[in-house]
Amino acid sequence: MIAGARSIVPGGRNHAKYPDISYIENIEGSMVHMIYTIPERQSDFMPNTNLVPVTGTIFNISRGNDCCSQMVSLRTDDGVVNFMVTPQTQVIDNRQLRLGMRVAAFYDSGLPVPMIFPPQYRAQVITSLDRNEQVMLSYFDRNLLAEDRSLQLNISGNTPIRTVNGQNFNCNPADRTLLVYYSATTRSIPPQTAPSRIVVFC
Repeated sequence: MIAGARSIVPGGRNHAKYPDISYIENIEGSMVHMIYTIPERQSDFMPNTNLVPVTGTIFNISRGNDCCSQMVSLRTDDGVVNFMVTPQTQVIDNRQLRLGMRVAAFYDSGLPVPMIFPPQYRAQVITSLDRNEQVMLSYFDRNLLAEDRSLQLNISGNTPIRTVNGQNFNCNPADRTLLVYYSATTRSIPPQTAPSRIVVFC
C-alpha cells in the first residue's frame, strides 16, 4: 500500500456504479490522486486443456432435463456416446444439430460423470464436420505448435480465421486457444498441416 493511501473496498459508494474497477486514493495534502486498476475481462467461455473430443454421427436427439437442453446421441467407432447439450454448450457457427450430422463434441474430463452405459457427458463445445475432416482444440504457442506438440500449423494468407461468434480475426492467432479444422498432415515430427479454417477463442 502506498504511504498516505487508503484502499477503497467493494461495497463503497463507487462500487455500485463501477463494480469492475478497483482503486486506491493517494492523498497528498489537499491533492487526491485516483489510481485505477481495471481487470482484464475474460471470455464467457474459455476452453481448458481437459477438453476431450468425441467424433461421431448424430442418430438421435431427444429432450434433456428441461426445455432448453437436449440429449444428443452419437454413433462413434467405439459405440454410442450420449451428450447433454445445454444453453452453456458452445455450438460453433450456431449450427442447428440434426440427425445424420457428423460432429465433434468436447467434454471436460475433469468433471464427474455418471457411471452408466452408454457413457454420457456434458458437451462443452460442439462443431459440425465435413467428411474426412478432423478438428483439434488446443492452445498453440508463438510458433503455432500445439500444447502437446502433436500438431504444427502452416497458415497461409488464405486461411479463414474467425472468432467464435463468426467475425474476422485480424491479428496473429499465435499464443491462443484455437479450434483447428484440417484434413491431412505430414509424416514429420511433429506432424504439420495447412488448416482449412481456424476458430479463435478470445
